[in-house]
Amino acid sequence: MNKNSNYRQVYLDHSATTPVDERVLNEMLPYFSDKFGNANSIHGFGSEAALAVDTARRKIAKLIDAKHTEIYFTSGGTEADNWALKGVAFARRDRGKHIITSSIEHAAIMASCKQLEAQGYELTYLSVNEKGLVSPAELKKALRSDTILVSVMLANNEVGTVQPVKELCEITHEAGVLFHTDAVQAMGSIPVSVKDLGVDMLTFSAHKFYGPKGVGALYIKGGVKPDKFVVGGHQERTMRGGTTNVPCVAGMAKALELAVENLDENAKHIKSLRDYFVSEVEKKIPHVIYNGDREKRLPQNANFSFEFIEGESLLLNLDLCGIACSSGSACSSGSLEPSHVLLAMGLKHETAHGSIRFTFGKGNTKEDVDYTVEKLIEIVGKLRAISPLFAEFKEGIINV
Repeated sequence: MNKNSNYRQVYLDHSATTPVDERVLNEMLPYFSDKFGNANSIHGFGSEAALAVDTARRKIAKLIDAKHTEIYFTSGGTEADNWALKGVAFARRDRGKHIITSSIEHAAIMASCKQLEAQGYELTYLSVNEKGLVSPAELKKALRSDTILVSVMLANNEVGTVQPVKELCEITHEAGVLFHTDAVQAMGSIPVSVKDLGVDMLTFSAHKFYGPKGVGALYIKGGVKPDKFVVGGHQERTMRGGTTNVPCVAGMAKALELAVENLDENAKHIKSLRDYFVSEVEKKIPHVIYNGDREKRLPQNANFSFEFIEGESLLLNLDLCGIACSSGSACSSGSLEPSHVLLAMGLKHETAHGSIRFTFGKGNTKEDVDYTVEKLIEIVGKLRAISPLFAEFKEGIINV
């Protein structure tokens, strides 16, 4: 690739994954070689690893206001989401087969729901308004005597809208139903306390807050007993089989500790960059739609629809300029279909197709924003110049 003097690399896809913090890596390194024991072995090497896991579990529990016995390690957010939904569905099927979720959940929840539907469970998908918010009143109406679980994400991975989970949870509990929230995008970006939210289960994943990939956790409130999801061993107090990923567990605890310690400082920095970016885009590029709630959203997220052009073309052109962003969730980026989240929010197919998610991180700078806006102006102009839709709009044949 030819790089001129104006070329720079800008990473604006932190909701897909974050780089591992050097302090996190240093926490992990000893458990790859020097302290390599299996945490379930009863000899000294195993005990050393088991101590690291227990220390990490207690640290994570304290950071989210949980008990250490309520934290279960998984391979990531997707496994934890699957476990929460299917574990409760199978454990409580004698009480009912009705589950409620929202229409804008992550693919891990949506795909699990489809599997459960195929097995005879009945799903209700709550609608959202144009900002991506679930209505507590709609949830209240949807609850039935055979409802066994409600699952609504804390913050949306595509548009960053933060849901009123505490209120939704209270309504759910009034009906005697369990509540799960996917907090994968929220953890490390906004304050998360299971005690304050009141949830029965909560999912998170280390690589979203500068920790390693391949490790996550499911908080399961004491007394809640979902069926086992991964069987074949006695790890995680017999609830989740598989050799414990000691280095990554230690890394996740360190990453969450750093994220919580620096939450206000990082959020302020990231939000200021995001707000500056949004202001510049809306001021300098016509025919754009800022998706999601302007106030009730994650500090790092800016999702725009650029009318009359395809998001994939814009994404690829930005990549050629060294700018990394996303056309939606990284877990569904291989799909040619428009975002189910944006469609649920009421966007037209062609408008949803022109959407890009920019998500900022603690390492980004104002210079990154200026460069990105400069390239956006050039690329959007170039793509609209060859867009039949834009030509028809200018001629008055179509309206936006």
